[in-house]
Amino acid sequence: MTVRGSVGELAAGRIGPLLLKFSWPALVAMALNALYAVVDRFYIGRCCGEAAMAGLTLVMPVMMLFGAFGVFVGAGHSAVLSIKLGEGDRVACEKLLGELVAVKLLLFLALPPLVFFNADAVLSWSGGRGVSAEAFAAGRSYLRTVVFSHLFSHLAFGLSAMTRAEGGAVKSMMSMVVGFGTNLALDPLFIFGFGMGVEGAAWATNVAMSASFLWALRYYLGGRTAVRLRWRRIALYRAFLWRTSAIGFAPFLQQLLGAAVNVSLAAAFAKWAADEDAATAQLASLGVYQSVMILTIMPVMGAQQGLQPIFGYNWGARNFRRVRSALALGFWITTALCVAACAVQTVPPFPRWLSAVFVPSGNPALLAAAAHDLAVANCMIWCIGVNVVATTYFQSIGRPAAAVALSTLRQGVVLIPCIWLLPRFMADRTLAVWLALPISDVLCQLATVPPILLHARFLARVRPRRPADDDPGPGAPGPRKIWYNTPVHPKRRKDGRILRGNG
Repeated sequence: MTVRGSVGELAAGRIGPLLLKFSWPALVAMALNALYAVVDRFYIGRCCGEAAMAGLTLVMPVMMLFGAFGVFVGAGHSAVLSIKLGEGDRVACEKLLGELVAVKLLLFLALPPLVFFNADAVLSWSGGRGVSAEAFAAGRSYLRTVVFSHLFSHLAFGLSAMTRAEGGAVKSMMSMVVGFGTNLALDPLFIFGFGMGVEGAAWATNVAMSASFLWALRYYLGGRTAVRLRWRRIALYRAFLWRTSAIGFAPFLQQLLGAAVNVSLAAAFAKWAADEDAATAQLASLGVYQSVMILTIMPVMGAQQGLQPIFGYNWGARNFRRVRSALALGFWITTALCVAACAVQTVPPFPRWLSAVFVPSGNPALLAAAAHDLAVANCMIWCIGVNVVATTYFQSIGRPAAAVALSTLRQGVVLIPCIWLLPRFMADRTLAVWLALPISDVLCQLATVPPILLHARFLARVRPRRPADDDPGPGAPGPRKIWYNTPVHPKRRKDGRILRGNG
């Protein structure tokens, strides 16, 4: 396959400018996709009251569950696409794109009806038993209205991820720009102009998701892409399904555990709060925390999306020196962004300013509580950069087991147990629930350092490819396998050389 445009830059461009080129459109795209919920909460939190805000917080774990299935497909296929682009396999790239569309359709034709007809049970499961009837009704209304549009949302997200993986970062971003702009314009019209309240926010989201999908589909039908979307390729392929699923399982599990964390937080507040009103107030504060986290953590996630095609392409092309350079640069940039995110959420008066965006001015008690909870929950977020970059790295190079282990470490292994154990040992039990977040941040990073250091050591000692390996010379029977010399790799031939793909 001919390497052209941004795909060629993945092999030869300078790492720093290349990371910036791929990161800022990915950041904008992810931020705008996440801001669907933030914009809804801004209007509903400030204009519809504390109960409505708590209702949207109940819906958040369900939306994260849908997002988990979306990432499960998009992340795995885009990671393998980058590797196949590096290897020059055009047919495999087209099959990966077709399989992504097929799996998205199968998943999201099944999930929305299941949630719609069991909305009450789903909201009760996500912490609705401990809140007021008004908050529960608001959550149910929003969920039943918005659930079916997620088919279009995740088709748009998947196609955008594939566009970014082939080097079209700006084109990928535009799909999210169209959707967010539509949502931003329609929210006040539906909520206030038509007097639809919470349902109006849901309908605005429905229209916006559909617009985003149509824009992404238009790009692939235009015939200007490095990888073509061919209708005959829309099918399931055993050759790729297992590999893409294994890679996508890491971010899927991370999202799934994120939903479980939000369920645990809501249920813990319902259990340990003094009464129903106190539980509703804590859920509203949790909604503020979730919204601010989306705003402040998006630069970190955008950097990871920019790193993914650089890691994947150069690993597939066996440019290990470039992989190591990207890993080092990614760590320092991610750490700097995490420090900045920590500062704006913990240093006064920033927590109060950020919380005031989502809390009506007539509720000073909720504003003070939300600002305090935000600072407590994120006081150690500055140290999570190692885990974030390591998870992205192992996912991008096709090492799903390591990525899954690192994804589950913070939320599944550490955070959820802390949420339920700490309140049993502290007098202020709701404060103990919030303290579980920074404690898990520290423990997770300590456990992440050894494996990523070992792999960085491997990358440092792998010798670069020799030009003679690519040229078999005159009279040779045919192309030879590419070999790599390394003093440390565990799988060797008797002459000390290792086969391509064992790195």
